[in-house]
Amino acid sequence: MPSSKSAYDPSSGAPSPVVKEGDIEYGFIGKLQSLKYEYRPDIRDRAALERNFREKFNALNRVKLSDGEFTRLLDDIVTPDVFTASRKLRERETFTRDDGTPLHYTLVNIKDWCKNSFEVVNQLRINTDNSHHRYDVLILINGVPCVQIELKMLGISPRRAMEQIVDYKNDPGNGYSKTLLCFLQLFIVSNRTDTWYFANNNARHFAFNADERFLPIYQFADEANKKITHLDHFAETFLPKCTLGQAISRYMVLVASEQKLLMMRPYQVYAVKAIVECIHQNSGNGYIWHTTGSGKTLTSFKASTLLKDNPDIEKCLFVVDRKDLDRQTREEFNRFQEGCVEENTNTGALVRRLLSDDYADKVIVTTIQKLGLALDEDSKRPSSNALQRKKNGHKSYREQLEPLSDKRIVFIFDECHRSQFGDNHEAIKTFFPKAQLFGFTGTPIFEKNATAKQFEGEEGQFKTTEDLFQKQLHAYTITHAIEDANVLRFHVDYYKPEGKNPPKPGEALAKKAVIEAILAKHDTATAGRRFNAVLATASINDAIEYHGLFDELQKAKQAADPAFQPLNIACVFSPPAEGNPDVKQLQQDLQQEKADNEEDPEGKKAALKGILADYNARYGTNHQIGEFDLYYQDVQKRIKDQQWPNADFPAAKKIDITIVVDMLLTGFDSKYLNTLYVDKNLKYHGLIQAFSRTNRVLNGSKPYGNILDFRQQQANVDEAIALFSGENATEEERKIWLVDKAPVVIEKLDAAVKELADFMQTQGLPCAPEAVPQLKGDDARAAFIKAFKEVQRLKTQLDQYTDLTADNAAAIEAILPREDLQAFRGVYLDTAQRLKAQQGKTLPDTDDKTDADEVDQLDFEFVLFASTVIDYDYIMGLMSRFTQSAGKYTMTKDELIGIIAADAKFMNERDDIAAYINTLKAGEGRSEAAIREGYLRFKKERDSAELATIATQHGLATPALQAFVDQTLQRLILDGDALSALLEPLQLGWKARAQAETALMAQLMPLLSKRAQGREISGLSAYE
Repeated sequence: MPSSKSAYDPSSGAPSPVVKEGDIEYGFIGKLQSLKYEYRPDIRDRAALERNFREKFNALNRVKLSDGEFTRLLDDIVTPDVFTASRKLRERETFTRDDGTPLHYTLVNIKDWCKNSFEVVNQLRINTDNSHHRYDVLILINGVPCVQIELKMLGISPRRAMEQIVDYKNDPGNGYSKTLLCFLQLFIVSNRTDTWYFANNNARHFAFNADERFLPIYQFADEANKKITHLDHFAETFLPKCTLGQAISRYMVLVASEQKLLMMRPYQVYAVKAIVECIHQNSGNGYIWHTTGSGKTLTSFKASTLLKDNPDIEKCLFVVDRKDLDRQTREEFNRFQEGCVEENTNTGALVRRLLSDDYADKVIVTTIQKLGLALDEDSKRPSSNALQRKKNGHKSYREQLEPLSDKRIVFIFDECHRSQFGDNHEAIKTFFPKAQLFGFTGTPIFEKNATAKQFEGEEGQFKTTEDLFQKQLHAYTITHAIEDANVLRFHVDYYKPEGKNPPKPGEALAKKAVIEAILAKHDTATAGRRFNAVLATASINDAIEYHGLFDELQKAKQAADPAFQPLNIACVFSPPAEGNPDVKQLQQDLQQEKADNEEDPEGKKAALKGILADYNARYGTNHQIGEFDLYYQDVQKRIKDQQWPNADFPAAKKIDITIVVDMLLTGFDSKYLNTLYVDKNLKYHGLIQAFSRTNRVLNGSKPYGNILDFRQQQANVDEAIALFSGENATEEERKIWLVDKAPVVIEKLDAAVKELADFMQTQGLPCAPEAVPQLKGDDARAAFIKAFKEVQRLKTQLDQYTDLTADNAAAIEAILPREDLQAFRGVYLDTAQRLKAQQGKTLPDTDDKTDADEVDQLDFEFVLFASTVIDYDYIMGLMSRFTQSAGKYTMTKDELIGIIAADAKFMNERDDIAAYINTLKAGEGRSEAAIREGYLRFKKERDSAELATIATQHGLATPALQAFVDQTLQRLILDGDALSALLEPLQLGWKARAQAETALMAQLMPLLSKRAQGREISGLSAYE
């Protein structure tokens, strides 16, 4: 077998001041050889790749396949479905040989991935159908391509490089779907100094959509969360053969329910390794400090499943604190692995599963409350005393569990500091002396917050997390998570009312004043209701009062101003338990609500019934207080439904603000919840947990989590940040939690606008929107895109600040007047659309590119240029008002068209809308319905005319061309046979036919792309 002892020879020639891709590749392969990878310069095409795989397969499975058998094997295993391929890579499969006997085989050594062969190939070319791709570097594990490394010039953003890989994968008949490359698990992108990696996936999990929600991309880090980005250092730490084998075999998760591959982040891997090692050494307990929003459930799932295969462990219990968290965790575990845990409907079911020898019952998700009942001597006993019970032959749960008392059982506690855990800690340790206890927390209890106000008016005594769990095994704080862009920073607006005697910090304002402030600021805070909010109140009585006042004040506002759009307000708090086990369990961690419900429970019930009646009337539901959990689930779902545009899910069905007391302030996640209104005193972990509801990452339209604090708790916020930044955090690291104050961002905006003006000046042009089309060359247009995108990014940030003063607003307007901003956005979108169409076509196909094309580097972020307020309905309303009465409506046609031109949502439709606006006349008095109907008719006629023109130009029958276009858009597949049938009546020779097909598709491509409205048409790119 060909091999080499050192890296292949570098290209000859004089040294270049630019680090070429070829030089980076040469050095990287040498680095892999130093890690004992075998370099295979002979594998440069598909045939060589398959020959090598065949040799490795035969050796691993002790077999010699015939040519026919190997061809059939390839047909069996090669699949365009990434998830299916990934499963086959990890499992034992069966193949029927020519003589009818079964061959049980694996593609790699799945028992010990370290014992596989690890090879590196480069510049592999695979031509399939219309796809002619070359791959920089591939790592083969037992001959199977598992990792692709794309090496780029300095300056190309990793997101852009990722998009290029997505584009390659979308080519019809590409190597990823028709060859052994279907087994690729990881992609690595590096420009030598900056290295990123991400998991392979099927198209729906591996795409760039209109909302710009990108796949997670990772940078590697050490155990102290220090980034490892240089390619050499990355190779030394992430790519040693055993490390890479473990990353693929143990630390990737195949999510069956979504047919999706998940890559665990470095800190998750270190946490799992720490737990597994602690159990292996039997060295006591420990806790993991991973901040809220960092994916603790995935980490705990992986720890649990790895323990499932440990014969020394009898059971692994993942313990949560409330029924709703029990349900959420079970759903998450089963999402990661179908049917992995069952529901424990009651304590009896938990006890039965604990005593079961079934492998499926080795990992159990349960609540601390059920576990506490199981260990309670008096729980569920059938008789009144132990003597009578013994006489009747009945055993308590605790007595039934006696056989487990000397077994090694692992307990993993979610949010391990919760109040009830301390009560059960000793009972667990006493009953299971050989147990090992592990806790996850985003907000540990230290000495400083060990006695903290859990709820107003009562002190809650805590032990520290270290007291309970002995030692910290790994930490990943919110500071780390913000640096990694895994969670967002916070913008905190400490609301200060005007007046002579403002309340002191911690004191409550009048509720009407709070509501007035919320109504004034909500659209700003939530980007025109693109996001939604939670209002945290100090008590159930306060929540009830707020709910009534919102209704009262909004009705008054609507009566005074018919144009006012009221907010949809929901309210959720637990009812008096009254023996209901579900509610009792729910309230174990809702201390304020539990205490409040002890006073005037009938009044609380009556108020909640009224709130439910209001909710049912608003949303057409039928919730009742007796089934409170169903109502609570519906509220959570409706909050998450904010993700859907109003066109798909009407605003009337969503919730704008949810009034809460304790609920939803821990454990609830929604990317489209961005604002927390605070009218309760919060401290330490309670404050961080509540704030963290707002900081889930979405895209550029959500720059931070918004906090509007009506109790001026700046001192509490500063204390919490200092405590939870990590013991070695510097002052600068603590500052990372909060976004810059408005004046600082305004200065940055001023600098960005000046930079844009300086650039335009270098081009001999004024800094004006109308000058942008005069820019010469794509490099200049690319520079404009970069400069103006930074302006818009800062403007997006300022647009959601709730604490801008009149002076701030005036300064922003002076820097960039609103009309100029809108016009610049329009020319940005025009320019960006033009350059976007060119991406991927500008790089010459040479072996060594010394310059990365400016256009190819661009990362557009269209979402920054899409307004939530301005949607399809809004535009139709504007048009209707324009026609209502001549002379009275102040907006001109040009201004109306300008609004559309500046919004990314209308990029594919704005020419049609603009043309339709030009047909309207002021004074016509058309209703919104008539406008909508007229536009649809206009658009259909315009589309038909456009298609008829193309048909005439190419000598085709218009109905036949219309049918072809309709079929293509319906299936989102360009059918080559249908295209041939369309051209058949022309009776052309093969050469003339090929030319006719090319000419026709040149005109049809932009039409099809436009009408597909951002959806991918398979096969279309072959005609680019």
